Amino acid sequence: MQYIHGLHFNNLRGDIYGGLTAAVVALPLALAMGVSSGAGPVAGIYGAIFVGLFAALFGGTPAQVSGPTGPMTVVMAAVFLQYTSMFPDNPAYGAGLAFTVVIMGGLFQIGFGLMKFGKYINLIPHPVVSGFMSGIGIIIILLQLEPLLGHLPQSGPMASLHALPDTLAHPVLDAALLGGLALAIVYLWPQRFNRILPAPLLALIVGTLGLYLWQDGEIVKQTIDGKDIPDYP
Repeated sequence: MQYIHGLHFNNLRGDIYGGLTAAVVALPLALAMGVSSGAGPVAGIYGAIFVGLFAALFGGTPAQVSGPTGPMTVVMAAVFLQYTSMFPDNPAYGAGLAFTVVIMGGLFQIGFGLMKFGKYINLIPHPVVSGFMSGIGIIIILLQLEPLLGHLPQSGPMASLHALPDTLAHPVLDAALLGGLALAIVYLWPQRFNRILPAPLLALIVGTLGLYLWQDGEIVKQTIDGKDIPDYP
C-alpha cells in the first residue's frame, strides 16, 4: 500500500532498524557538527532532529538519510562568527541574525527546487566538486585539531593554521589520548560489528566513560543542556 512519495509499510521492521541505526550514528555527528559550527552541541542535536523531520515530510524519495553535513557546518561557522562578533555585548542578537540567514538560504533552496534548477548540478565538473569537498575537509580538520589536543579552538581556519605549530608542540596529554582512543575505535572497529553497535556510538560511549573514570573533570567540563561550558587549562 503506497501513500505519498512512495511511502509504504511493507518493510516496517527494516525501516525501524534502519532508522535507529541512522539515529545512533547521527548523534555523535550532530554533536560534533554543532560544536564546529560555533552554535554549540545542543544546536547540532536540534538541527539533526529538524532536518530529518522536514526531509521525511517534504522529501521526494521513499528512503533517505538526512543530517548535518561538513560543508554547511563550515558555512554556518563563518556566518555565526561574523554576526556574533558584530554584537559582542548581545551575542543572542547576532545568533538571531545568523538564524535569519539560514532561513533565507532555505527559502532560496526551495525556490531553486520549484524552478528545477537541481538538474544543472550535473554541469559542474567533477574536479571542481572534488576540490570543494577536499577543501571543506581540510578546514574541518584545522578547526578540530585544537579541541582534539586539548586547546581552545581558534576563530577560523587561518587562525588555526597559524597556531598549528604551537598546538602540536604543546598538546594536553589527557585530551589527546582520549581523542586518539575515539579515532582508533572509529577506524579499527570491525565492520561486521557495526550492525550491532556502530563505531561512532561506541566511541562516544567509551569517550564519555573515559572522561568520568580516567580524569577528574578539570580538563573538560561540558553538559548537553548548556549549563556548563568547556574549561581548558
